[in-house]
Amino acid sequence: MMIKQEVSLKAFNTFGIDVAARYFSAFASVVELKALLAEANLKEPILVLGGGSNLLCTKNFDGLVLKNEIKGIELVGQDEDHVFIKAGAGENWHRFVQYCLDNNYAGAENLSLIPGNVGASPMQNIGAYGVEIKDIFQELEAVDIKSGEERIFSLEECRFGYRESVFKNIYKGQYIITSVTYRLYKKPRLNTSYGAIKQELERMGVRELSIQAVSQAVINIRTSKLPDWKELGNAGSFFKNPQVSLKKYEALKASFPMIVSYPQGEGMKLAAGWLIEQCGWKGYREGDAGCYSKQALVLVNYGKATGQQIFELSEKIIASVLDKFEVNLEREVNVI
Repeated sequence: MMIKQEVSLKAFNTFGIDVAARYFSAFASVVELKALLAEANLKEPILVLGGGSNLLCTKNFDGLVLKNEIKGIELVGQDEDHVFIKAGAGENWHRFVQYCLDNNYAGAENLSLIPGNVGASPMQNIGAYGVEIKDIFQELEAVDIKSGEERIFSLEECRFGYRESVFKNIYKGQYIITSVTYRLYKKPRLNTSYGAIKQELERMGVRELSIQAVSQAVINIRTSKLPDWKELGNAGSFFKNPQVSLKKYEALKASFPMIVSYPQGEGMKLAAGWLIEQCGWKGYREGDAGCYSKQALVLVNYGKATGQQIFELSEKIIASVLDKFEVNLEREVNVI
């Protein structure tokens, strides 16, 4: 639990950006976390790292980086229809999904193979293929950075939105999530309507649907479109899919009949990858910073790109989409 100085963060972010933390330590329990916070005495800015899969480091961090390594997955309750599974925030997300699959607990299968750790899942309400964390979330435990007090947040208190929660706005930088409890189903409620899941299940020759089959279909789709960060640095989807009003959508549809979209509340959600591709960025490379050749939504580090170079590329992409479609793209990744 020793605090180290001048530690490279290259191994701790999936972009593989080589920046340094002025101070660095890790914790594997709430007790260790509280001790570190007391030792730090709030004199330095604090950055909490999980899997580092939603992070773009553009410069050295002049503060204390804390690596969350709280592990453990356990059944903590059940009712007639549900089981409640508590996982340490430092657990690998896909390992948690695999635990659910192995025990036939349904609800997380559409979220298979999303990179990162459990603690990040409620931070940005991760989602994929028609399912979001809010759909299976029960509660989470967190520690107040200033006071060291523990607090439980309910579903309502997290105020989940599209890639949003209170931890990305009003409580940003105020709490460290230590565990998350999920509400899974004893009987499957399969969701195969989104994206290419149905087609992939047919290609796989699946005759009897199961959560395991849906998970494998999602894994197949993700691996065909998204690069493995261990081989090619990336943070998955770099941009959010923008939401627009029906009036705005109808105007875009008139000018761009092939625009890809999905109903979202009272408006429409546009496919950011399609917008970016139409602006000619798919497969683009500038030095070692690039836009992935199979999915324009993903920015990649071909080896020696700096975080600033990737950020500047994202700025150019945002400007071009705004110019062509009059739509503002927002980054999904956290930039530091």
